Parts: sequence; structure tokens; C-alpha cells
Amino acid sequence: MSITALFMFLLIGAIAGWIAGLIMKGKGSGIILNMIIGIIGAFIGGWAFSFLGLYSNSFLGSLTTAVFGSVILLFIVKKLK
Repeated sequence: MSITALFMFLLIGAIAGWIAGLIMKGKGSGIILNMIIGIIGAFIGGWAFSFLGLYSNSFLGSLTTAVFGSVILLFIVKKLK
């Protein structure tokens, strides 16, 4: 993985975690926690979308996938609390 790809992965994770935090709680969770939520959410969203036969190759598609997975992650965490 190149430095640029790693940077984009972290950027998408941070943005996705922040957006998911806004959707689920009304505020973000801090840059590090947003990245963690977004990265885990990207894996969840990628798995869920591939299960449905949907794939993305663009920045916006990757961001949408990560936000979707992050919202699912935050929903599960909220229900477990």
C-alpha cells in the first residue's frame, strides 16, 4: 500500500466516522475515534455491499460504503450499551 493510498484510507475513515457520528449521536467522537469507527465501518460496509452485489471504485462510493458500515457499527454499539 502506497503512502497516498494509506492517506486516502485514513481520510475516508475519518470523514465516514465523523458523518456516522453526526447521524447517530448528533456530534463527532474526536479525530482518532472517528478514524477507527470509519475504518471498521468501511470493512462492515464493504462486506454488506458485496453481499448485495454492489461495489464502488470512486472516492464518493468508498465514502458512502464506509458511512453505511459506520452507522451500522454505531447502531450495534448503541444497542449493546
